[in-house]
Amino acid sequence: MTSPIPQAMRAVEITAPGGPEVLKLAERPTPKPGAREVLIRVEAAGVNRPDVFQRMGLYPPPPGASDLPGLEVAGEIVAIGPDVIADKIGDKVCALLPGGGYAEYAAVHEGSCLPAPRGLSMAEAASLPETFFTVWANLFEDGALRGGETALIHGGTSGIGVTAIMMAKAFGASVIATASSAEKLKAILDLGADHAFNYATENWDEKISDLGGVDVVLDMAGGDFVSRNLACLKPGGRHVSIAMLRGARAEVDIFAIMRKRLKLTGSTMKARPVEDKARIAFELRGQVWPLLESGRIRPQVDRIFPLADASKAHERMEKGAHIGKIVLSI
Repeated sequence: MTSPIPQAMRAVEITAPGGPEVLKLAERPTPKPGAREVLIRVEAAGVNRPDVFQRMGLYPPPPGASDLPGLEVAGEIVAIGPDVIADKIGDKVCALLPGGGYAEYAAVHEGSCLPAPRGLSMAEAASLPETFFTVWANLFEDGALRGGETALIHGGTSGIGVTAIMMAKAFGASVIATASSAEKLKAILDLGADHAFNYATENWDEKISDLGGVDVVLDMAGGDFVSRNLACLKPGGRHVSIAMLRGARAEVDIFAIMRKRLKLTGSTMKARPVEDKARIAFELRGQVWPLLESGRIRPQVDRIFPLADASKAHERMEKGAHIGKIVLSI
């Protein structure tokens, strides 16, 4: 029997823009599901780089979203709002949120929910939505990566990086990835990447060009990496920007873009319309979830922290030592 839903819940607030220490445990009213929304009793929540930017005051939540950090959760549906079509109370799900995941309960549009894959822990399920939605939409839809092509993935041991490597390999593509240490390069190769280069010490763009170049770049770096990425692209190549850790501005050779017929695009996931997220969820459920349940793709969880230690989770992310996803247990 499902236990009663409390009027108040524990949640992690951003008390002021700043470092990890501004994350504090607080009491908040338990959200109520609106039209087409479900209420999830959260068992685990993923930690992502956009949470860090939000904490720093650089990436506010979209209009109408919770001010609490947290873009993905896994847990049990305990209440449903009006007009919910498919989900029901008792379902175990993971979900993509525009905010509010660092809490004991979260309300989310049912279109952003996916069943927790069979055989995975709830921590593993919570590590999926943000990265899998992002990689599918950017690498496979906007980047149009196909089997037999080659992808360059920067930040290969980040949550996005490990997901992109595993998904690209599962769909028959070759992968070149970058990282910043020998340990991380080994982890990239263990995940199935065909080549791995140290972006801090190697002329990775020259080496990739010597290998014949790539068809798609999934870029989290931005800044000075963009021109080097474009130099690696084959004719007809696609460059997809999803973050800008090395800066939001880049200088590019327009003639090179014209000469090689390159396509440059990019996106964010946080503020996408719920209809778009529902469409991506439908594609993931049909194309990728069977690979998770069969074990062909396995989530990579780096470390699990209690909800009260969200600040420690952010410290680990900012140090950059993690390989895979950081998760909060709730």
